[in-house]
Amino acid sequence: MGVLASEQFGNKLRELRTEKGLSQRQLADMMVVSRGAIFNWETGKRLPDISMLARLARCLGVESYVLLDAMQGPEEPVNVIVVEDMPALLRGSVRMLEEELPEVEICGFGSGEDALRFAQSSRVALAFLDVELGGEMDGLTLAKRLTEIDPRTNIIYLTGHTEYMQEAAYEHFSGYILKPLTPERIRHELAHLRFPVRGLTP
Repeated sequence: MGVLASEQFGNKLRELRTEKGLSQRQLADMMVVSRGAIFNWETGKRLPDISMLARLARCLGVESYVLLDAMQGPEEPVNVIVVEDMPALLRGSVRMLEEELPEVEICGFGSGEDALRFAQSSRVALAFLDVELGGEMDGLTLAKRLTEIDPRTNIIYLTGHTEYMQEAAYEHFSGYILKPLTPERIRHELAHLRFPVRGLTP
């Protein structure tokens, strides 16, 4: 599903660029990015993040939702996962997210392995990951595996220790929340997702 959405976005971007009479080089200069970035977006090899999406829309003279709809596809379901190895915290986190996102499917997992199995068959739009997961796979490793399956997966780390975030900063992630999870922090992170998601992004 991720590849198909990438190709759909690339086709839409190419269509809008040609309608404006722009070459890839001209659009790249307007965007202040390399021509290779435009090429990768148009061929479906990569997808722009939210800041690049807004800049693209301005350069092409369209509303951001035009590109967002092309990126996600018309009927793509939104799945949110929480991965936490402490059962009480996992249950509490899922309940809190249910209250904040009543129309979204939220699934909780106690291990990275279980979360990966789910991600291989279902598109994960947003993952809340405990950095200090027990078992063979910690949260940072799980984040890498999830984004290998689908580069559009937004990662939000959950941690009780700020020192872990120095390492996490080198990963592709949207943000982090110091435990415990709160409605205010959830809303804040949803407003700053790396990849905008219909039904999640305000």
